[in-house]
Amino acid sequence: MNKIKRFELRLTEDEHLQLLKLERELGISKTELVRRRVLQDSGKVLVQGRELLAQMDKIGTEMGRSGNNINQLAKHTNALNKLGLIPASTVEEFNKLLSNHLRQQKEIEKLMRNLIRLMGNI
Repeated sequence: MNKIKRFELRLTEDEHLQLLKLERELGISKTELVRRRVLQDSGKVLVQGRELLAQMDKIGTEMGRSGNNINQLAKHTNALNKLGLIPASTVEEFNKLLSNHLRQQKEIEKLMRNLIRLMGNI
């Protein structure tokens, strides 16, 4: 489709610098940036992909660390439980908390996968 209409946009110096920054960070031209934001994806939010991926990587690292900590706690708890040093109610509560944590972790992983898939569509 031929693009025959022009649109002029007046910006302050700060707004122009912000637009240039977005152009660099998102890797698309100013024209395409405005076109997408105003016409095509008005209901979507533009994100800084590199920053988002860096933050998601940090979340993944922390999830791995918490998993290691939980495994250590479970190992220690099982050893103490075999010796009869932990009340059954404590073991039962631990198992409930662990199950809840695992459900939440799976939900976070699912949301992260969906977010990565959505980022591929941008």
